[in-house]
Formats: sequence, C-alpha cells, structure tokens
Amino acid sequence: MGTTVFERQRPSDAVVDASLQDTAMSVFWLDDVERPTHPPLTGTMAADLVIVGGGYAGLWTAVRAKEREPERRVVLLEASRIAWAASGRNGGFCEASLTHGHENGLTRWPHEIDRLEELGLENLDGIAQTVERYRMDAEFERTGAIALAVEPHQVEWLRAEEGFLDRDAVQAEVHSPTFLAGAWDRDATALVHPAKLGLELARVAADLGVEIFEHSLVRSIEGDGSGPMTVVTRDGGRVIADDVALATNVFPSLLKRNRLMTVPVYDYVLMTEPLSDEQLASIGWSNRQGLADSANQFHYYRLTADNRILFGGYDAVYHFGGKVRAEYEDRMESHRKLASHFFTTFPQLEGLRFTHRWAGAIDSSSRFCAFFGTARRGRVAYATGFTGLGVGAARFAADVMLDELSGEKTERTELAMVREKPIPFPPEPVASIGVNLVRAAMDRADHNEGRRNLFLRTLDAVGMGFDS
Repeated sequence: MGTTVFERQRPSDAVVDASLQDTAMSVFWLDDVERPTHPPLTGTMAADLVIVGGGYAGLWTAVRAKEREPERRVVLLEASRIAWAASGRNGGFCEASLTHGHENGLTRWPHEIDRLEELGLENLDGIAQTVERYRMDAEFERTGAIALAVEPHQVEWLRAEEGFLDRDAVQAEVHSPTFLAGAWDRDATALVHPAKLGLELARVAADLGVEIFEHSLVRSIEGDGSGPMTVVTRDGGRVIADDVALATNVFPSLLKRNRLMTVPVYDYVLMTEPLSDEQLASIGWSNRQGLADSANQFHYYRLTADNRILFGGYDAVYHFGGKVRAEYEDRMESHRKLASHFFTTFPQLEGLRFTHRWAGAIDSSSRFCAFFGTARRGRVAYATGFTGLGVGAARFAADVMLDELSGEKTERTELAMVREKPIPFPPEPVASIGVNLVRAAMDRADHNEGRRNLFLRTLDAVGMGFDS
C-alpha cells in the first residue's frame, strides 16, 4: 500500500496547531450576511402551491412557479431559517452537471448523456440570467473549474479531457507543489456566495408575491390527492393547497417511500483569513477558478470575494442511524486533517490562519445525483438526493417538479434520469457497516494508484455507491 502526497509532504503539527488556534466554529457565509426574518405560520390559509423547504430547491421552485404563473398563490414553509442548512454552508460551486460528472451520467444514461449535459449548461445559463435579471447580489463568477492531478496516476485520467493542462500550464494558473496536471473546464462551473444566493432567491420570490414563513416545521400532509390537501406544521399552522412541492433534501422525507433513498453524509470545511497581496502573488490564481483534485476522497477549494480560501472535502462522515444533528458538525479530527492537507497544498502560506470551521450534511443518493417523483395522485412532487450538486441542479429540479405537478409530459419529465429511481440504502445496522466499508475501500484505492477493489467494482456494477 502506497502513500498519498498528503502523507509524504505532511506539515508539522505546530503549523496545523497555529492555523487553528483562534478558529470559530461558525459558518463564514452565514456570518457574512444580514438575514431578513419571516414570520412563522399561524392559523389556516389557502394556496395554489405550498412548498416545503427554504433551501435552493424550494426557493427556485417558488421563483419559477411565479415566473410561470404570476397569479398563482404560492406559500413556502421553512422549518428553521431561509438557506440555513446545506444552501447556506456549501462551497459555492454552482455546476452545470446534473449527473455528478460525465462518467457517472454516461454509465447510467448513455443514450441521454449528451442531452443531459446540454440541459445542464442551459440550466447554468438560466441561473446566470436570473442573477442578472433581478440584480441579485450573489457574488456570481463564471470562472470555470480545474480538475487537478495530485498523484501521477491521476495525470493519465485527465490527459484525454478538454482543457488539459500539463504541469507547467497548471502551475502557471495556480502554484502548488502538489499539482502535476489539470483540466480546466471554462464554462461548466460558476462560483457564488451560497448564503447570499439563498437570501437573494428569497428576496426575489417575495418580490414576485411568494408568502414565506420561517420556523414552520411541517409535520404532515393530509389528503390523498383526490381534492385539496392540508399541510400541517408542528405548531398547528395549516395550508390548504391543490399542489405540494417537497424540497426537504437531507431531512427526513414526509413520504415514507423515500426514507431509505438518501443518507446524510457530513462534509467539513475551513475558511482562511483574507490573503495579503504578497500571499496571493505566491500562489497566482488570478483567474479565480474553482479547484478540486481527482481522488476518491477529494478536496475542493476556491477564493472568496475578499480573497480568503475555502478548503473543504476529503472526509465524508456518516453517523449511525442517519440522523442530522448539530453536534456532528464539530469534528476536530476532520478539521485538523483539512488544515494539514491545506499546508501540503500551499506550503508557501505557512502562518496563515483559519477564521472559520464548520460542516454540513449532504443528501447523498446511491446514484450520486438528484431523483424525482410524485405522490398522492400526482399532486405532491419531490426532488432530493443532490449529493453535493444542489447549488446548480436545484433550479433544474424546480422545473421538473413544476412540470410534474402540471400533469403535462415535457422533455424533462420524459427523461430516463427523471423517471428512474436510485437503489435505496439498506436499513441500520447494514447501512452504517456498508458506508464505512465503502469509505475504507475508497481510501485504499487512493493509496493504490486509484485501483478500485472487487467490492467497489461490484457496487459500481449494480448502481450503488457513496460519494461526497
């Protein structure tokens, strides 16, 4: 078993300790914004469409519904605060891919992959147009992203990609001793301030007439779809509506059929203090691309508007029972590992400090991308299982849900990717055993020139997997 560059070129514990000495356990993006408040739902009201969930999927559904039918009465119910969960704490990579990359889509839907990629680019263009149309302050930068090789075997993986950068070319873009090659896709990724994107979507939705309620946890949906349904909150609020869109993502589904379709996987993140001009010059990065390495356990990183570096990924942690709990976010083992890997990547930044560390739960599905469906005679639509791609794919999902609720067949609803469902995860304790076995196997593959063992190849063959 070999070693990775993060073991071969590990910084000293003193460097890691110093970088984390004054780090706040807090989400930088949410600390960086003013958050308008919306009232909780009280009493009973009527609506044409009620949306459950105030993250990207719910907010895009609200905006797109009003753009389609301005007179439609739309109500959005959020259990906590707008964009407080994954939508407010992700890395801000807004990707065109709807399928978690070309290879995953090609394997699962070979006859559709070309069109899916076209639809993904159209969706990203649509996000850019919406940002411009409504003058949304979301720090939207369409910089593209570089896939990086940090081990020799990964160079060959990237060589056939468009935008291939050899060692000299990738070092000219961003200087790190770990970068051996890269592939720069200039069109398929934008960077955003995630919390600002969520809050601006809420502003636009409200301006269009959507009624937003926070601290309104939905407990049940009453009715079989033969007539209006009633969405009931924990505190007794009720919305009587013809249609319901579920955008609860990582949180337990209101539909029993979906309870085993996703698992919550915790992803860990660090944010540095702003870099000085000298520090920036030492790494280059003048084109501000998003970056991600090519390992199974990969890192992603990007610059913010004030030239901090967000550095996240690698560890993807599942907790027994599949619960979403705040205490899972504070995992110093993962944050220390990220700090160590950061200074392996950028040793010239030794002395830089991290101001924030945090984590969030990803709604992971076994096919690595969102799945869709309806219930209650087609009057309830859902989309979930984004597996880390929700920043961009949530808008596409909103259109799918609205298409499905319309009852009309569209190109989107007829896609096999939309009609098919992933394989569910097994119940506990098998789920926990299986996820941890997969994590261990992926780690072994990263230490063995990327070679996937029989266990991983078998899971690949049957369409099961685990990814951050």
